[in-house]
Amino acid sequence: MVEAHARYLKGLPNGRRAVLQYVNLNNYELDGANLAEADLTGALLGGASLRGAKLTRATLYGADLRDADLRDADLSRCDMRGVCLRGANLGGADLSGCDLREGVTAVQDDEKGLRILEHDKRAGELDYAMLQGANLSGAQMSGAFARQADFTDADLSNVSLQGAKLSHAVMDGANLSGANLHNADMARVSLRRAVLVGVDVRGADLTDADLTEVLRAPPPIIYVDDQPLNEVLEAHELFCKTEGRDGAVAKVADIDFRPLRRLRGRRLSGLCAPKAVFFGMDLEGAQLQGANLSGADLRGAKLRGADLRGARLVDAKLNRADLTDAKLGPLRIAEDRVIRTDMTRAVLRGADLRGASAPRARLVEADLSSARLEGADLGGAELPAGFQPPA
Repeated sequence: MVEAHARYLKGLPNGRRAVLQYVNLNNYELDGANLAEADLTGALLGGASLRGAKLTRATLYGADLRDADLRDADLSRCDMRGVCLRGANLGGADLSGCDLREGVTAVQDDEKGLRILEHDKRAGELDYAMLQGANLSGAQMSGAFARQADFTDADLSNVSLQGAKLSHAVMDGANLSGANLHNADMARVSLRRAVLVGVDVRGADLTDADLTEVLRAPPPIIYVDDQPLNEVLEAHELFCKTEGRDGAVAKVADIDFRPLRRLRGRRLSGLCAPKAVFFGMDLEGAQLQGANLSGADLRGAKLRGADLRGARLVDAKLNRADLTDAKLGPLRIAEDRVIRTDMTRAVLRGADLRGASAPRARLVEADLSSARLEGADLGGAELPAGFQPPA
């Protein structure tokens, strides 16, 4: 049926759409299977392995996915109303635009006529779903789906959680930009380092919620010692261009750069900006050789082709950052002297490092889970203990 469905998707002869309504697929191995647009209404997929499976626009209405492995699966634009996700692992999955609201499934019963299907709770099972690093942007959720769920580092931008029951959920580092939390139950939710820009929290219950280091919208203009940030950076660029004859080195620790929106292609070598905020900014092609960005917030930043040779990125947050083709190798400062790029304890969960040049980079204790490293040069790099780069 899966093979016939693949032919159906390609428009080939003898193809037919997979219709697996109410079929028992518990514990099946379907890793990487292409079930896009398949009908899995009410299907039993408990404990099934669907890692990396393609389920785009599939109908999973009322399906039982408890304890299923859906890591890195593509569930974008799925109809997932009424699904049971207790204990399911959706780490790194794409659930953008899917419908996760409550739903009721009725089936024909010979004795009772129409019968409502319900997902009974099993003794000892997990009550929550694991959605670490999942993409839920634009998804619709309601009811108790998110209760106690783990949304660590998940993309929840523009998601509708109106009236959702989120009590005890973990949303550390989650991006909730533009989310609708109107009347949501967020009592005792952990929101450490979460992004709450443009969020509608009217009527939301935030009793005992942990809002430590929450990132909110910045002011329209940032000043550094009574000087606008953009002028401080212009003076720094002049210092770089004139090799120190004019201008001044920018020392901008703990500064929020977001009001500048983009720093694409800027000449910022030697910038001193520890613990600065660059969340979601465009720094493509920026020259940041030897920059001090220790502890900086670079989550979701576009650093494609950026020159970060010799940069200090100790404890930097680079979750979901785009570092494709970035230069992360050593910076030569004299004939026999180099400064290595230091990314010790940096968080690179879900970052894209494809094609990056990072020979001899220090990545001791760095978090590279779900990072894309295809084609990256890691020759001689100090990698986290036990980490095996892709061949």
